[in-house]
Amino acid sequence: MHILPISYSRSHLLAAGVSCLAAGMPGGDYGELGGSLPGIGSLNASYSTSLSFPSPYLLVPLAERKAISDVRRTFCLFVTFDLLFISLLWIIELNISTSIWDSLKNEVVLYNYRSSFFDIFLLALFRFLCLQVGYAAFRLKHWWVIAFTTLVTSVFLVVKVIVSTLLSQNAFGYVIPITSFVVAWLETWFLDFKVLTQEADDERAYLAAVNAACERVPMIYPPAVSDGQFYSPPESIAGSEEDLDEEGLGRRAVTSQEMEYVSRGREAMSVVEQILAQEDNWKFEKNNFGLTVLCTYCKSLWIKAFMQCSAELVYQEVILQPEKMVQWNRTIAACRILQRVDDNTLVSYDVSSGAAGGVVSARDFVNVRRVERKRDCYLSAGMATDHDAKPPIGRYVRGENGPGGFAVLKSSSNPSVCTFIWVLNTDLKGRLPRYLIHQSLAATMFEFMSHLRQRITELRPSLRSHHHT
Repeated sequence: MHILPISYSRSHLLAAGVSCLAAGMPGGDYGELGGSLPGIGSLNASYSTSLSFPSPYLLVPLAERKAISDVRRTFCLFVTFDLLFISLLWIIELNISTSIWDSLKNEVVLYNYRSSFFDIFLLALFRFLCLQVGYAAFRLKHWWVIAFTTLVTSVFLVVKVIVSTLLSQNAFGYVIPITSFVVAWLETWFLDFKVLTQEADDERAYLAAVNAACERVPMIYPPAVSDGQFYSPPESIAGSEEDLDEEGLGRRAVTSQEMEYVSRGREAMSVVEQILAQEDNWKFEKNNFGLTVLCTYCKSLWIKAFMQCSAELVYQEVILQPEKMVQWNRTIAACRILQRVDDNTLVSYDVSSGAAGGVVSARDFVNVRRVERKRDCYLSAGMATDHDAKPPIGRYVRGENGPGGFAVLKSSSNPSVCTFIWVLNTDLKGRLPRYLIHQSLAATMFEFMSHLRQRITELRPSLRSHHHT
């Protein structure tokens, strides 16, 4: 959904289907690149990398995190203050003219909507119970609870002020309704702009720190390649059916479960290539920031973008080092390699960021991913699978990816440019409106391309200096 996860090669919101095509960018021979096809790796699967660390390292937390964040605790205290403050004002109002017991009888026992302040106290109690249960007990990360309480409060107070006689009684006829109204909206502002935003940033920072810590652990596999040197998976011929033993140069699938992963990876690669071969059948949908969204019957999203850099650079940043993508791609929350099956196949665990302003919550995915090099293309295709190390948990809704992935296509005439393609086919699960899923996925893909282009721009100076030296 990072609906919406999207930029989500690591996993982002994903669901129905849409596809994107990059409009002509300045500089480069886009006509030739745009015509080349084959394509690529599962949304989340794509985040699994060929060179990564074993899962035990990735699952070690840096430190114990608090059950409830400081900013959320502050919000809960403010909600408590809301109830206590309205209660205090009401008690003062009860004792302002007659005895408190006579006033209680008039406002509670002989309750009258037009003249009693008792219902405003009950309104504060209603807000307190709803917000404390939602954001303290259940620790929700969505704004729908406070949106409901604020809406009820606002409508009730506006109607009461219009039809009641409170304003003619005393100063509290003004003070209590206005205070209740203002405090309710302050709670909404604080949750939406402080609590949820800061917690999301803290979560991304924590996951990035975990990944960074893992990088300092001694590695079993070779270190990440340096600029100018890129690992390439063994070249394979499309449609080949060699024995599993002949595919890899080193690591091979040996158990029946591993062979099943390899089979699913091959299946995903085959389906993705078939989808990309049907480019002429994709229906135009919309254009945004130089990217054209297309929609097809196969419930897949497709984005094609012209990149002013080498294919190897995009391959390294997006496919080869997915665990580092969280450092520059805000649509991704986490990526972990659960198992390295063979030289071409991985099983990954990916977590997407929320989307659509928090309406679409974070999803997690378990994907099998296959990486291949075919002629002048780097391909990464994947789809959903199961793994004992990551069964579904209550913290996230478990999404399910259909065949999808990435392709990085070289230019035969200009090695400094390439074409990047992303095919996305996912089911976000949960009860989300179809139109919301559709919009959030497209928006996430656009955001991913924005982050990727920014990353390429940042890397260019260092690459130039490296080549000069």
